[in-house]
Amino acid sequence: MAADECELCEAARLTEWYHDDEACWVAECEACFVPMVVWKRHDPNPPEEVRVVLHQRLSAVADRVLSGEYWIDDRLRSIPGHYHAHARRRPR
Repeated sequence: MAADECELCEAARLTEWYHDDEACWVAECEACFVPMVVWKRHDPNPPEEVRVVLHQRLSAVADRVLSGEYWIDDRLRSIPGHYHAHARRRPR
């Protein structure tokens, strides 16, 4: 999928947005209703130092909006061409 066809590049504000800076944005995922960080670059493989920053941004939001424990899931499923990660609730 090209960047001009990518819904993550489009960054439509369809759900609540929690954070937006030069590197990424964090919003509620419209499919699974948990915080999701999206790298602003259309690339599935950020360098490790960028990935660390993205996970920090996501964790800061997840700590505020999720009750209980969570884990960061950055397996690219439905949009494999653009890096993003979800803060998923741990089962109780």
